[in-house]
Parts: sequence; C-alpha cells; structure tokens
Amino acid sequence: MHDVVHGGRSLDDALAQAETGLPAADRSLARMLTFGTLRRFWQLDEWIALLTDRPARKLDGMVRALLAVGLYQFVDTRIPDHAVVSPTVDAARLLKRPRAAGLVNAVLRRFLRESVAERAPAGEEAAFNHPQWLIDGLKRDWPDDWRNILAANDERAPMWLRVNACRTTTEGYRARLEAAGYRATAAPGLPWALCLEEPVAVQDLPGFADGDVSVQDAAAQIAAPWLLDGLRGDILDACAAPGGKGAHLAELGGDGVRLTAIDADAGRLRAVVETFARLGLRATIVAGDASKPGEWAEQQAFDGILVDAPCSATGVIRRHPDIKHLRRPGDIDALAAVQARILDALWLRLRPGGRLLYVTCSVMARENDAVVADFLGRHLDARENRMLQNNNIRDVMRPKACGFQLLPGTAGMDGFFFASLEKVA
Repeated sequence: MHDVVHGGRSLDDALAQAETGLPAADRSLARMLTFGTLRRFWQLDEWIALLTDRPARKLDGMVRALLAVGLYQFVDTRIPDHAVVSPTVDAARLLKRPRAAGLVNAVLRRFLRESVAERAPAGEEAAFNHPQWLIDGLKRDWPDDWRNILAANDERAPMWLRVNACRTTTEGYRARLEAAGYRATAAPGLPWALCLEEPVAVQDLPGFADGDVSVQDAAAQIAAPWLLDGLRGDILDACAAPGGKGAHLAELGGDGVRLTAIDADAGRLRAVVETFARLGLRATIVAGDASKPGEWAEQQAFDGILVDAPCSATGVIRRHPDIKHLRRPGDIDALAAVQARILDALWLRLRPGGRLLYVTCSVMARENDAVVADFLGRHLDARENRMLQNNNIRDVMRPKACGFQLLPGTAGMDGFFFASLEKVA
C-alpha cells in the first residue's frame, strides 16, 4: 500500500515484489489486505486523523499505511481483534519504526473502545472512497449514475472466463468445471463467457495450460465479435497487450483472419506472445507505436482495426483500486490527445469499406464520446455505425452521443466504451 500511495507504483508491480518467497496462504492474505485497504483508503485515513488527533498525511508514510491495514482488518475481515493488534504492533518494529509501536498500539485499541466507525464521514472523499477530482468528474459525466459507479468501483470483481471456441464449447467446458467442483453461470448474448461463483487459481482451471480457457471480463469479450461481424481479411489489434482481445479475434476469425498485434511496450508484448503460444494461435506480433504505423507496417492496410486505446482505466477500478491513487486530473486530457493521435494515424491504414472499433475501459466522456465526436468532425470519410452487433447486449449498453457505454457493475461486468466507425468507400 505504501509503495502505491506514496511511491506512485502500480499495485501489480508492488505485489509481485512483496510476494516473492511468501507461502500461498500468506500471498492470498496480503492481496486481500492490500486491495481492501486501497479501496477504503480515504475512510481509513479519516479515522486515523480522528484517532491520532492530527492529519494523517503528517504521519510517517509507512506508519500511516500500517495503521490503515490494521483498521481495515477490524471492519472488513473475520480476523479476531486480538489477532490484529499484536501483529500490527510487531510489524512497526519489523519496518524499523520501533518508536511508532506505542502509537500503533494506542490507535488500534482506541478504535476498539470508541465508536469511530459509526461517525458520519466528514467529506465526500471519505464517504465514497475516491479522490474528489474523480467524484466531481463522474458527477459531471453521469449525473444520474455517479453514486452507483462509485459503489461498483469498491466491490470485489467476479472472475470471468472466456472459453476457447477453437478447442471446446461453452457448455462442455462448464461441465468440466462442475466436475472439478467449480460452479459457473453463462451470460446471455456472450456465447463464450462464464462467470465463476468463486475465484479460482488459474493453474487449477481445467485445461488452462492447454489453452482451453482464458481469464477475461465479459465486457472485454464484446469487442472481438463486434469488430469481426461479417468481416474477414487483414485485422490489426492495436495496443494489444496483454493479448486477451487479440486472442479472441484469432479464436473467432480462424483461417479467415490474418492478425497483426502491436504494442508500444516491448515488455508487455511478451505477455501477448505467451498468451498466443498457450492458446495455440497465430499472429504477427510486433513492437510498435500505434500512432506511428509507418515505423512498423510500412504501407500495409487493414480490413478491420481494433483500437483498444490507452486510457484512464476508470471503468476497471474494482479490479485495480490503485487507479484511484495513481491517476491525476490532468491525465484525462493528456490521454484524450493520445487517443486522437492513434485514431488519426490508424484511420489512414483502414481500407475503404473497413471497420475500426474504438474501445476504452474508461467511463470519462472526455476519453470516449468526445474523442469519437471530434474524430468524426475531422474525417469526412468516417461514419459511425449505431447498429449493435448483438441485440442481447442492448439492455446493458448506454447509448451516448457517439458510441455506447457499459457502466461498471452492470450485469457483473467491467466498465467499457465502444464505438464502431466505418470508412466510406
């Protein structure tokens, strides 16, 4: 938690280092405590200020994080109170803060004596556990839904699977899950999606190593069939890492698709290579900047392009609570500028009559419908196709001035934006 809040480090990177050498049970506990504490950070911070009679930000960052982890265990875990206090005090010494051990002990015991958790939050940050700039932005973009979005962001996300259509059927795989003791439900309109009732370690999923199944949120599974609807030929997956949507394109397209997958981050591109190898799929995988296709594609043109654009990821906060701490207000406009550059560059590589599907996992209008509206205003050979690829998803989609928005938590899915753009022949 400390590395995320005070060091600006991603949660995935911080956990990868912290979990090295930990037993499996300890890794699970560490993840549960870290995710939970980051979700409730602002509420916990307000309690720390009340219990120490000083602003939490004036405390040593490591002590502040330690207190937050301790308080979180009291209110949102089944760990007995006595099993929280002593280990948390000992942790202060292990973290080379021996003088803080008395403070940690006093704060935790005071919390147990007093009804601090029953007090009404003093501000919106503590009430909704989001930074004020994000609360204000959601109020502006979603005046009728902002409270529901904030609440969904702080829920634990379910584990969705995508069955590999090249290797098995959804019903056949669900039967294999049940035989292994795991229950899953299908999703109407998403033929390859299964939602597990309880999360499972990926290595325990039947056939995972053989490529029979992948972990992918149901909302992300909407993209590939939408782009490929009636379309074959040369397909580009731009900004492809970690490879889930591109792999889905390859699974559905089969021999009718010649897939190219690119990403600017060579390190993350390794995950794409590994994903395609595990699933037994073929693609041309290239390191490259989507806004500079001349550097990696010469004069190649494409019949279909998936632009899974870099974005604020404000639609997947429930999976990545560090986003609330790492994003800044200025990021939204900066990302919108990047998105516009990518669209302009790749549009030149789309063949007349081709389709470009613009996708983000953001809920901010500035990155979504505003980007698409601006693009359509500058490209006379572009038009939006408002026909939903699958009418079964109509009920979960919010039509925008341009494109469609899926809000986080709707039907158990993450928040995504989609806009289908066609190049006039």
